[in-house]
Amino acid sequence: MKIKVGVAMLVVTIFAILIDGYSCKVVQFIFGDSLSDVGNNKYLSKSLATANLPWYGIDFGNGLPNGRFSNGRTVADIIGDNMGLPRPPAYLDPSLTEDMILENGVNYASGGGGILNETGGLFIQRLSLYRQIELFEGTQTLIRGKIGKVAADKFFQGARYVVALGSNDFINNYLMPVYSDSWNYNDQSFIDYLMETLQAQLQLLHTLGARQLMVFGLGPMGCIPLQRVLSTSGDCVDRVNNLALSFNKAGSKLMDNLNAKLPNSSYRFGDAYDVVNNIIINPSKYGFSNSDSPCCSFGKIRPALTCVPASVLCKDRSKYLFWDEYHPSDSANQFIAKELIQKFGFTRVDQGNAPSSAPAIAPSPDQD
Repeated sequence: MKIKVGVAMLVVTIFAILIDGYSCKVVQFIFGDSLSDVGNNKYLSKSLATANLPWYGIDFGNGLPNGRFSNGRTVADIIGDNMGLPRPPAYLDPSLTEDMILENGVNYASGGGGILNETGGLFIQRLSLYRQIELFEGTQTLIRGKIGKVAADKFFQGARYVVALGSNDFINNYLMPVYSDSWNYNDQSFIDYLMETLQAQLQLLHTLGARQLMVFGLGPMGCIPLQRVLSTSGDCVDRVNNLALSFNKAGSKLMDNLNAKLPNSSYRFGDAYDVVNNIIINPSKYGFSNSDSPCCSFGKIRPALTCVPASVLCKDRSKYLFWDEYHPSDSANQFIAKELIQKFGFTRVDQGNAPSSAPAIAPSPDQD
């Protein structure tokens, strides 16, 4: 009888250790657009928003395209590295397993996606934020089946969450006359529409266990190379920048309201508008030589829209703020991440591995 009791106690102890082990592993769940996508869109066979060709990823790992819309890392990559968090794999990666999720979390970000379901429709396939949250719910079902509800609840409540969308809702929706939102709303009512939708989405994530969450704000969208080249003067587009500022102001207020309303929540708004704007105004002060055109382009043929093998690369990718017509370079993402880390005092969740270093910048295969 004593042997049976002893065996039973041993089983209970081992089970408790397993539960505690899962709950103590801190991972990230990332929701976003092309600024955070790490490969989901390359598995969307009909999507027109992909980063599957050279020279995307040239300064990351083996230098081959990996689904990131940059030459190197995303802001979420860099912040996670500095916090000692594993880099979560793309949700649509066919090799993804429950064990991988428990060890690394998941990235649901999708190029062309937005807060609104209708955003990015011209890309054919993309994952909106609501769709990403639906996929997250499916992930929770898998993990509950793997480790049980109690351990799963601890696991998800102890994770870190990133929500980084909004630019496509303007650039690939509201500011394009082909979308009905462009004539159904004015600037302020569209911001209100976005905030109402985002609030519902963040509250839903809270009910699903998200307790520590950051929403990334928007940068000076009117200064991305595409907006400049489409303007008559080549300067930043003030109206678009003002929309980004209004979004950030409303988003920051929304986070304050949700923190006061949602129990045990730590919801933050990561606004790096000023640091990017400062680089745009005075690039040399921050070690950049160019802040108005893409490193990867067709030279004087603009806009290039995307980076392809026939594109010409700039001489020094570390000196360009923008990688392509839309997206920042690894060096720019490093500045943005550093600003957010300092602003919020992010600390490491482990005491083991040191943060990953910046990628080594290899010579351009085609230098201008």
